[in-house]
Amino acid sequence: MSTETVGLIGLERAEVNELEPRVACRFAAFEMMPKVQVRDQRLYLARFGAWDWTGPVDKVIFHGIFENDLPGIAALALWGGPCLPSASGLLDCRPRIANLARVRKVSRFAALPRSYTDAGTAFTTEVPSVAKWGEWHCGEGKERFADKWTPSEPSLIEPFLGGEAVRVTAIGDALFQLRLGGDDWKKSIHHSTAAHMPLDESLAGDVCALRDHFDLAVCAADYIVSPDGTPNLLELNHVPNVTQFPEIRAAYLDFTAKWINESPRAQPVRKVPRS
Repeated sequence: MSTETVGLIGLERAEVNELEPRVACRFAAFEMMPKVQVRDQRLYLARFGAWDWTGPVDKVIFHGIFENDLPGIAALALWGGPCLPSASGLLDCRPRIANLARVRKVSRFAALPRSYTDAGTAFTTEVPSVAKWGEWHCGEGKERFADKWTPSEPSLIEPFLGGEAVRVTAIGDALFQLRLGGDDWKKSIHHSTAAHMPLDESLAGDVCALRDHFDLAVCAADYIVSPDGTPNLLELNHVPNVTQFPEIRAAYLDFTAKWINESPRAQPVRKVPRS
């Protein structure tokens, strides 16, 4: 077995168990966001409530969304070692509102006008709209409204669009398009009617551009395709669900195992000379 230590952050035990026999390294697995420390250019991880640091860690697989993970992701970016997806891409895409502001400069389909309102301010509109706040997904932190909205948190406001909700997921160069399902205007890949659908070449190109620009490798973009066929980007998911559909799960595990086995480990520490 290799002397490498790979930190797995956010993966479920089932996926960890399937990866273990496919790689030649030691795993340090954390289902929740660990404590992070970068010391002498080396990365150390520990579970909350403990000071038992695991490290140095040579590579990181990050696949989770946690309530207070932004400082830890920033620390991974400061470390600069091999991370899947890249820590800099995760950092760019973690805060929802900042994410969309950055994504709008890359996507071909992000012309939909967006508005913003601070917490405790009254926002008025003449068109049916959707307010989005917080960092959670799967329908949380969203509300449809008309006329007036007074948020308790900073909120993104966008016009409500009718049409088909779709997601294109990238696992490296493998692309999958899904039709999202739901019982009301909120759509999700977790609904029983969500299913695979043929890949649209224009959406595939858009997702690849986003994937490459943010160096994410694994990501997914959600769109509303209007009745006239016009796609409208809703958001870029930096940590998309990869376990709901067997084909996507298999592609993710194959890609992750290959990345672990073939990516260079963290570079040796270079000592700073004393003055």
